[in-house]
Amino acid sequence: MFQAPDQLQALLRLQMLPGIGSRRLSQLLAAFASPVAALQAPASAWRALGMPREACEQRRASELREAIDTTMAWLQAPHHHLLCLGDDAYPALLAEIDDAPFLLMAEGDLSCLQAPALAMVGSRNASKTGARCARDFAATLAGAGMLIVSGLARGIDTAAHQGALAGGGKTVAVLGTGLGHIYPASNQALAEQIVAQGGVLLSELPLACAPVASNFPRRNRIISGLSVGTLVVEAGLNSGSLITAKLAAEQNREVFAIPGSIQHPGSKGCHQLLREGAVLVEQVQDIFAQLQGWQTSAPAKPVQADLLAGTTRQQQVLRELRAQAQSSDQLCQLLAWPLHELLAELTELELSGVIAQQGGRWQVLN
Repeated sequence: MFQAPDQLQALLRLQMLPGIGSRRLSQLLAAFASPVAALQAPASAWRALGMPREACEQRRASELREAIDTTMAWLQAPHHHLLCLGDDAYPALLAEIDDAPFLLMAEGDLSCLQAPALAMVGSRNASKTGARCARDFAATLAGAGMLIVSGLARGIDTAAHQGALAGGGKTVAVLGTGLGHIYPASNQALAEQIVAQGGVLLSELPLACAPVASNFPRRNRIISGLSVGTLVVEAGLNSGSLITAKLAAEQNREVFAIPGSIQHPGSKGCHQLLREGAVLVEQVQDIFAQLQGWQTSAPAKPVQADLLAGTTRQQQVLRELRAQAQSSDQLCQLLAWPLHELLAELTELELSGVIAQQGGRWQVLN
């Protein structure tokens, strides 16, 4: 949107001013013709718009020059991007939410942001069972073509990113810091792997922004806003994951929760969500069944055409189902495939209108 170097530098300066978040940045750019014009406007105009005094005083400070130059140099590197609300590459679902971030810094392949996305969140102090569950679900969902979105935090977030990568899919990490300051530092290698495998790191914060506690709850609206639904794997009653689930509901997105043991504190948040109407999830198909309305509305192809055009693996699935309707577990045993690979093929066939699940069993449609 603002490609000229002077406008881009002015935009970065506005982003770095204290107290200027997405709402106030949008307000400034709506009131003035450009970022440069906003910076050159008199202090009285800023005060009339309700801008913080500290921001008014520092908007021309020379101390910001080094940070701006560093960011401009960072943007010259391959796969480094600055997205403005309204840009073609800006994620469409995220643009629909209230308080959508006006600026997003991104590292990675932006094309993955066009895929349907599911947020996966949960406790930083995840149990071994919860982390394993997150990895398994993420691997299956990513293997079926779903983009996994999470926050790169310890625990469930880390397991979700790892599972998506292990399933051969792509994942997006939304940081509560600037992209020049990966947090936690123990996930630096994971962040690099996310980008290397075609995913994206995202942040609305200035490049060098260090961890600040108040920034992490705010980034949760981005995690849920990017996604058609949010799956809470394991969370206590005071978990930030419940904030993400609440935001997802306010954004008119689906909320999913996995139940757990009544003795485990990490189950209490999920159970609370279920009491409030979240979709109970016991298997991946529970998610796909609820998200059917988010799938493409393109007409299904004729069944016979899909039988001929399907992959060899899909043809193997169809041969078994033409002989007899089967459950996912039965097909898994018959074909001797990993479950996440089987579910990926079943999902492709279902979305093409070739098969359907009835009474827990898959069957070919006539």
